[in-house]
Amino acid sequence: MAFNGFRFGVIGRVLGLAALMFATIWLSMHHEFRFSAVIVGIMAVMAVLELIRYVERTNRRITQFLESIRHADFTSTFSDKGMGKSFKRLSEAFTEVIKEFKKNRAEKEEHFNYLQTVVQHISIGIIAFRSDGKVDMQNHAVRRLLGTSPLRNISELGVIKKSLPESLLRMKAGDRSLIKVFIDNELLQLSIYATEFRLRNESYVLVSLQNIHSELEEKEIESWQKLIRVLTHEIMNSITPISSLASTVTDMLIDAEISPPKARELDQEDVQNVHDALLTIQNRSNGLLNFVEIYRNLTRIPKPNFRYFPVTEAFDRLQRLMKPRLTEQNVSFTFRASPPDLMLTADPDLIDQVFINLILNALDALKGREEGKIGIEAYANKNGRITIDIIDNGSGIKPDIIDKIFMPFFTSKKEGSGIGLSLSRQIMQLHKGSISVKSRPEEGTIFSLTF
Repeated sequence: MAFNGFRFGVIGRVLGLAALMFATIWLSMHHEFRFSAVIVGIMAVMAVLELIRYVERTNRRITQFLESIRHADFTSTFSDKGMGKSFKRLSEAFTEVIKEFKKNRAEKEEHFNYLQTVVQHISIGIIAFRSDGKVDMQNHAVRRLLGTSPLRNISELGVIKKSLPESLLRMKAGDRSLIKVFIDNELLQLSIYATEFRLRNESYVLVSLQNIHSELEEKEIESWQKLIRVLTHEIMNSITPISSLASTVTDMLIDAEISPPKARELDQEDVQNVHDALLTIQNRSNGLLNFVEIYRNLTRIPKPNFRYFPVTEAFDRLQRLMKPRLTEQNVSFTFRASPPDLMLTADPDLIDQVFINLILNALDALKGREEGKIGIEAYANKNGRITIDIIDNGSGIKPDIIDKIFMPFFTSKKEGSGIGLSLSRQIMQLHKGSISVKSRPEEGTIFSLTF
């Protein structure tokens, strides 16, 4: 019974203490039993201490339980047999809580081991470090990629490249960088992406490192091949008629069948033909020189003069500049910034050139369409970077040429040099940004500028 447990123990000890105290008093009243009274008094004190110890048993159990949780000691067990139902339920509750903590800890360790296995398995190098450069986590791919021993601090990467630790410490969430390093006389082009997080009130930076040298080489070769094809096509278009006309003029002016060659006698018709041929040669030569000059302009973009200004300021300039063309084609033009006071760090002149190129392309796509619309939207994307979308409801871009539109001299228009989008991409790269496109034929196009 419950009464036979803790309550019976307390009552029994209280009665025993009372008996001892009564005996002590009785003995002390008789001089011949004074020594016995002292002994019984000592026993009464011990009975008091035992009663206190017995009553505080629950406190000791609770303390033991809390200490077990504090020190993650989940091997403790709690059992109070013969103490009654309430103590039995308390012990069972303690044991169940300990089991739950043990289970949760085991699950966390399993999750940790799982994540560690994933992190160590992936081929992309990962490093997590604090603001002071102390490395908290790194995977095997980092050591394989950089050929280093386990890192304790980011500063140890200075042996690979002096500026590498500083570059990593400066990176913020969403930053991307391309860094060239030489390891064992091999060139690596490291694509680095950073993100930030907080753990135990400490700021951490997590960076991923991937060697994309072979991919860049492949793309570079592909770009050169495309550019050479375009240059060859344009040059051959000019050189072939020049060569043919030069041969024709030579035949008309010089009689090469006799030795030494002599000038032919020309009538008025021949003179006119020679004049027309030479004029054509001159025009094609001028066209070729103009083509070369345009190509040179692609490599001579001025260094950006950065300024911090409201995005709406650029929109106002663009609207004033393009208003005649927009009115002529009856195209509506809208722009919106979210928030309205959104600020941008860029070179206003160069960015205006990008806007003009994209608006002109949109106007060309809207030719012959009713209710043409061009809209510009500026906002901060989910990574905190400023994005500006130029949207039109024009004819769109065909899927088979959308990956070629940024190539120099490539154009699908009857008139145009084909350098506008290529120039725009270079300007965005100078701003450490990017330009991308989404389009559906006969539905419209969206060019996105990300700074």
